[in-house]
Amino acid sequence: MQKASYVHFGAAVLSVSILVGSRHTASAGDVRLPSAMTVTAYDTGTSGFNITVAVGKALKEKFGTEVRVLPAGNDVARLAPLKSGRAQLSAMGTGIYFAQEAVFEFAAKDWGPQGLRIVLSSLDCNGAALGVAADTGVKQMKDLKGKRVGFVVGSPALNQNALAMIAFGGLTKDDVKIVEFGGFGAMWKGMLNNDVDAAIVSTITGQARELEVSPRGLTWVAMPHSDTAGWERVRKVAPFVQPHTATCGAGGLSEKNPVQMGGFPYPIYVVYDSQPDDQVYAVTKAMIDTYDQYKDGAPGASGLGIKRQTTQWVLPFHAGAVRAFKEAGKWTDADERHNQGLLKRQHGLREAWQAYIGNNPPEDKGAFQTGWMAARKEALVRAGLDPIF
Repeated sequence: MQKASYVHFGAAVLSVSILVGSRHTASAGDVRLPSAMTVTAYDTGTSGFNITVAVGKALKEKFGTEVRVLPAGNDVARLAPLKSGRAQLSAMGTGIYFAQEAVFEFAAKDWGPQGLRIVLSSLDCNGAALGVAADTGVKQMKDLKGKRVGFVVGSPALNQNALAMIAFGGLTKDDVKIVEFGGFGAMWKGMLNNDVDAAIVSTITGQARELEVSPRGLTWVAMPHSDTAGWERVRKVAPFVQPHTATCGAGGLSEKNPVQMGGFPYPIYVVYDSQPDDQVYAVTKAMIDTYDQYKDGAPGASGLGIKRQTTQWVLPFHAGAVRAFKEAGKWTDADERHNQGLLKRQHGLREAWQAYIGNNPPEDKGAFQTGWMAARKEALVRAGLDPIF
């Protein structure tokens, strides 16, 4: 039996197994949920983890559903339980984009293009940025040249976001010193211990507040939205990052002290396309219906409101979620057209993968990835789609 630590509404305990749900259901009105659900999330103490705990508490109170939050240090570890059916939902970051595109860690024989679908996502007053230790003296992104930047093994979302941020300052991976860690939490302990100078983070994450009150201190490096050249460099590295003004979080952020930086939905609750429409509809509607119960339960949770949903991003929504969105009056013809375009992209990627796998690709990991990336690009260009990578 596989051991896994999980959080039952905030209390850390040790479980001897990962719950996979139940045949029994809990209901309120026309919504029926399983009596138990497992949701994967970022490490304990992160904003995504805390928001998921708040949502779980609300589902427990209204539907009687026991929600276990399973923390995992990287994208692969968060998606693996969802892929195998041992979890029913995952609170992800932008790693879902790389999983869809089958790039970086997902350009591997065990993965390939993943048919992921969005349920709900949060876009709030917080931002996504490189948290920089104040004792470095860094004022602009270009000042990070020669500094130590944190990477997390197996987490292309975190790593690519960090590269996108330094790209704003005209820097590349070769201009900084990359320090690798086993997980997000370990990377931020490295910030506290002076093992690294900058690391990607949400402004409302607990780790950022820890650094703020530490001897090193915390500073946010602005990414002025007027710097069109800087933002063009960002988009070439991470097209999912958009200009955003952060007004809440560590480092003194507020409505009176905003900082222009990057942003994207986080956490992004996802499922696989193979999960039943009725099941996904029930989970989505339950999260919509209990919004008032969890919106103040953790910083950033208010961003899950139905009116705040980003319905035209880089990943499609599940048909069950679309049904719940339509009932809530939050789905337009333009949203549907955009969604269908994203579904077409996923379909094209899957066809390209099947063709590549069926053509006896090399066993060597590096050669396999190189061959796939070439085949991927050719297929997307032929379909009139941007390969991006």
